[in-house]
Amino acid sequence: MGEGKGSTLVHILVVALSLTAFGFAIAAERRRSTGTIITDKFNATYCVYDSDVATGYGVGAFLFLFSSQAILMGVTKCMCFGKPLAPGGSRAWSIIYFSSSWLTFLIAEACLLAGATKNAYHTKYRHVIYASNWTCESLRKGVFIAGAVFVVFTMILNVYYYMYFSKATSQAARKTNRASSTVGMAGYT
Repeated sequence: MGEGKGSTLVHILVVALSLTAFGFAIAAERRRSTGTIITDKFNATYCVYDSDVATGYGVGAFLFLFSSQAILMGVTKCMCFGKPLAPGGSRAWSIIYFSSSWLTFLIAEACLLAGATKNAYHTKYRHVIYASNWTCESLRKGVFIAGAVFVVFTMILNVYYYMYFSKATSQAARKTNRASSTVGMAGYT
């Protein structure tokens, strides 16, 4: 392991899971449910929605991003438990990236979960239409895209957080080793 670089496996897992979440979010946006107005034999008009695939993709993106965040927070012990961070620039950047990554993570998860929920609701819902000019409600364009953008932001911030966290913990370990390697002052016999 390089000087303060962190584990390559952790970097690969965080990036791979985040990119998978990004791909699922893009797929969810492309496969959003759309409704068509249908008139039945009793002259009742209602909306029928097509495929529910986007909901599955949205939930998949949510779970992959959640897994990425959980692995990183497990490895770093959420920055609160475990090895101390050495005072200095690396610790400051680590705290900034930690806070920012949690903010973007929560926004991404909210977009993905809201999109999946709203898409599923419209897919299952049949609404009788009594107005003459009515359109079928569907998930607004861009909800999953917003989630995908924040997935990428979260991934980038997590990579930098882990890099600076590793650097700060390795600096702390070096300082404690240096402090404990003192010259013994025992008396002569």
